[in-house]
Amino acid sequence: MSSAAALVNKINAREAVIGICGLGYVGLPLVRAFNEKGFKVMGFDIDRKKIERLEAGISYIKHLDFAKLKAAVDEGRFVPTADFGRIGEPDVILIAVPTPLTETREPDLGPVKDTCENILTGLRKDQLVVLESTTYPGTTEEECKPILERHGLVAGRDFFLAYSPEREDPGNPKFHTSTIPKVVGGHDPDSLAIAKAVYESIIEQVVVVSSMGAAELTKILENTFRAVNIALVNELKQLCQRMGIDVWEVIDAAKTKPFGFMPFYPGPGLGGHCIPIDPFYLTWKARQYDFSTKFIELAGDINTQMPYYVIDRVMYALNQHERSLRGASIFVLGVAYKKNVDDLRESPALKIIDLLQEHGANVTYNDPFCPKTPRTRKYDLGMESVAITPEVLAAQDAVLILTDHDAYDYELVCRHAKLVIDTRNAAKGVARRDNIVKA
Repeated sequence: MSSAAALVNKINAREAVIGICGLGYVGLPLVRAFNEKGFKVMGFDIDRKKIERLEAGISYIKHLDFAKLKAAVDEGRFVPTADFGRIGEPDVILIAVPTPLTETREPDLGPVKDTCENILTGLRKDQLVVLESTTYPGTTEEECKPILERHGLVAGRDFFLAYSPEREDPGNPKFHTSTIPKVVGGHDPDSLAIAKAVYESIIEQVVVVSSMGAAELTKILENTFRAVNIALVNELKQLCQRMGIDVWEVIDAAKTKPFGFMPFYPGPGLGGHCIPIDPFYLTWKARQYDFSTKFIELAGDINTQMPYYVIDRVMYALNQHERSLRGASIFVLGVAYKKNVDDLRESPALKIIDLLQEHGANVTYNDPFCPKTPRTRKYDLGMESVAITPEVLAAQDAVLILTDHDAYDYELVCRHAKLVIDTRNAAKGVARRDNIVKA
């Protein structure tokens, strides 16, 4: 029996140990999915605080059931560790680390490369390594493979290599890891067969493509599609504002067409780890082929400018109330990048708060999911959530809705606030309308 066939048999028998590098919004759902199907999982992360929290059963991702994770830790079915010296123990290693952008909007593969270097220290024969991080076509072949082969082991002969993009949607109750189809591309037929077996053990549908590059581009296409369409409605929102037309009304009317239209909604800017970033990975890679992705880059420019549009609308709304932005008290509702999650990655709210403060505004915020603003790659606001009360609302020059959490009582907000600036159409159903400005 070949080593590839032996590993497939081990996976099918739930005897393979799964290693997951990166215990965040992608890695932890994978841990849960493999645990639920009877696999022992080792979780690797360089952040020792995360490891300590996991061992103690303390949540740092609110929509995940940490009680189950703690039980798995106690029973030895989940072993969180910062010790990459143990990377030789798992049979399958999944890489789920961030792929951010640099300040000049170029790919930063530092976390991926560093993880591959850590894996290299203990990589052994007959292990499968799968990159799940979203990235440009060619990353697994051109960046990961040379690092992993540096000590003499060869991909496809001594160890196995594949790419399978993550498709998590934090906070979405309609989908979870096992119900979202998984795209897989392998370095060679054996690598593909093993990766397919891995994901078929936890996911209802596995979609095989011809190469790792095709799998990498699949994820980029998904998020570029969303980024471009969001840019379209963000630009349309600005036009509608000048024309005196409600863009949300237009979108809701258009979506009644049963074919040929898919609704996308405008907002204060793009957030999350994928949509604001992935299109720029593709445009960067395209330049290596002397190809300019003008359409995609234009969409990116529109979306990244939305926080500035929001600031302009805040200034306009305050001016209508004979108030300047400098010295104004602004109460922000929501700092997470989308509703009902505690995820602040690339959240436009952080940029908007920073701009408001630069303009001299006194900014406070409330977010039931984010009690404090943590230090990020770009911002260190050092703020804490303030409770929403009629007195707090009435004391503000403006309340700025940036994240439309379901927990908010928009009737209460609009009843007591002097001015409400709504970037999400969250207050569309409230009785009082005279103090609402859409942005």
